[in-house]
Amino acid sequence: MVLAVVLSVLPIAAFAKSIVVVGDSISAGYGIEVQLGWVALLQNKLTDLQSSYVISNESISGDTSAGGLARLEQILTRHKPDVLLLELGANDGLRGLSPQEMKNNLTEIVRRSQKIGAKVMLLGMKIPPNYGKRYVEMFYEVYPQLSAELQIPYVPFILEEVALKSEMMQADGLHPNELAQPLIAEKIWGYLQPLL
Repeated sequence: MVLAVVLSVLPIAAFAKSIVVVGDSISAGYGIEVQLGWVALLQNKLTDLQSSYVISNESISGDTSAGGLARLEQILTRHKPDVLLLELGANDGLRGLSPQEMKNNLTEIVRRSQKIGAKVMLLGMKIPPNYGKRYVEMFYEVYPQLSAELQIPYVPFILEEVALKSEMMQADGLHPNELAQPLIAEKIWGYLQPLL
């Protein structure tokens, strides 16, 4: 009886589980209203399902894998995530940085997150073909390699259904617009659901 009373006065947040998104402009909602971005739409879905998970978005436009690694400790300390969605690497590729260096950074982010008990899911990205076939392939292969080596789930290219549709992309051709966000959220949800 006493327990029931205690539980009834505890805030719901006390039972909330934490999902943290660590990403770049694709997750930060560059060029669109934040509440229309895929991260917010995913939170809406969780809320509709009366899930105990709460998403915190720690994405920064322009961030690289090195940038994500540099601020990781602070993020882990603040949120103590149960699940971490890792969407980094595109800016490494766009700057022509070493895919091996990117892989090392992402590996370290995954390992440190797992060390505090977080489940990690990689969100795969691709870069435009004008960077040369070999570099583009080396870049994209990092995601399935990491998934296999670290035994973590990954979502192949999260912009698969939208990147080649001009009506779903912003004028720069790199960032999805608000029409694309529900498709991105739905794609990620399909992989995230089993993890929860």
